[in-house]
Amino acid sequence: MAPRSSEVECQLGIAYAVGRRGLPAPISFRRWVETALCGRIRHADLAIRIVDEAEGRALNRHYRGKDYATNVLSFPAELPPGVTLPVLGDIVLCAPVIAQEAAEQGKPLIAHYAHLTVHGVLHLLGLDHDDPREAEAMEALEREILSELGFPDPYLADDERPC
Repeated sequence: MAPRSSEVECQLGIAYAVGRRGLPAPISFRRWVETALCGRIRHADLAIRIVDEAEGRALNRHYRGKDYATNVLSFPAELPPGVTLPVLGDIVLCAPVIAQEAAEQGKPLIAHYAHLTVHGVLHLLGLDHDDPREAEAMEALEREILSELGFPDPYLADDERPC
């Protein structure tokens, strides 16, 4: 089934704080975000920032108290009471961590970026994976969205992936 992303009105800002060589183009991020939002929200405003390891580590340390760079961070918008803007928040993707994980897991880099972008969007929508049931539901939704985008199941073990 082809994505129905045109059903979503999305204002998306993308900032590359690292060199863009080898990274997905803005149009790819837009497609992934709109597909993740489709059927879940009609209007959205969010930003994606692709960072280096130093910035990823600083953000993770400051906001989560963890002194290492992680692959994706999601910052849902905290609007004042009574304000009903379609602002979802921000997603931060750490390019070196994502590249290392993709290589270690034998995944195409583009597929890993798509997965982590979808994962970040779902966090902005309020989904989480703090307990096993929430994790299972979120992973199932990620699989569904990624399949719609033409990407394989990101949770298959290396020996379960098709060649």
